[in-house]
Amino acid sequence: MPISNTDRILLSHGGGGRRTEELIKNVFAKYLANPILDGMDDAAFLGESELRTFFSGGAGRVNGLVFTTDSFVVKPLFFPGGDIGRLAVSGTVNDIAVMGARPIALSAAFILEEGLKISELESVLESMSATLREADVQVVTADTKVVERGRGEGVYISMSGIGMVEVSPPPSLRRIEPGDVLIINGPIGLHGLAVMLERQGMEFEGKIESDVAPLWGLVSSVLGPEIKFMRDPTRGGLAMTLNEIADATGLGIVIDENLIPITPEVETVSELLGIEPIEIANEGKVLMVVARERADEVLEKMKMHRHGREAAVIGEVTDSTGGRVVMRTKLGTTKIVSKPVGETLPRIC
Repeated sequence: MPISNTDRILLSHGGGGRRTEELIKNVFAKYLANPILDGMDDAAFLGESELRTFFSGGAGRVNGLVFTTDSFVVKPLFFPGGDIGRLAVSGTVNDIAVMGARPIALSAAFILEEGLKISELESVLESMSATLREADVQVVTADTKVVERGRGEGVYISMSGIGMVEVSPPPSLRRIEPGDVLIINGPIGLHGLAVMLERQGMEFEGKIESDVAPLWGLVSSVLGPEIKFMRDPTRGGLAMTLNEIADATGLGIVIDENLIPITPEVETVSELLGIEPIEIANEGKVLMVVARERADEVLEKMKMHRHGREAAVIGEVTDSTGGRVVMRTKLGTTKIVSKPVGETLPRIC
């Protein structure tokens, strides 16, 4: 359901539908307005002209559509390098992008806590608007509700998205083979630590900012049949993603600790807190499984994009480790990389 003046919500005691109408016109519309959303209908109508606009940037044929949904409850709402608005758009766009699909339309539902400052809401919406422009996608339908004070922690955002698959065959776990190469587009662990340090009021030398970013531009710059599989290593970090690949394929994975990009600040803080960097959430990273014969070419293209300048080959798929993830350590030894037990850093997305 779109944002509409029939919703009965309260940002404070009293006001009802009239207050909602003012909120929509004076706040939400300022940042999210577009011809489809402006209709304020009960659902977004995507007619022939709208679909033609969406599909005009494609390769001339539709290989399929992908559909995703996610919710964002990060605490705090604002953190170094981002906020819940940028996070919601980026997370949804990236879930579409790693399927080899171009995002074409998003929906958004806002759960607002009674008493939320309008200035904070506008900051979130302004950030969302900027990220939508960066990702070249629109929110075409939306909804808003208010819950009682103390029940919502400011803002929760639920988003869904549709994307058009732009490569054939599309990335799939079924396409992974021994010998394929693993590439990550930059330093890991930034988002999870940025949120945790801000939440706890902890300060360290150096600066750690979230990597949160929409990655379709990067993905589209390298997309081709040589990209066997992609995933954004969010909760559970790189360790969880690698183990999910190994579990699903029955193949092993060997990574080299020396090759994994990690900033000195993340390395220092992780060591002090006893956290493994490969288990920390990321929100602007994509792990790609690439055919070996095209890996150098893909890596070179990634490094030409601003979100891939520090991309690196970190390992390979193998049939020699019994379906396990093995890491060659900086000490020259090897160790098994297991799935993280529990969530090291809750409420990071």
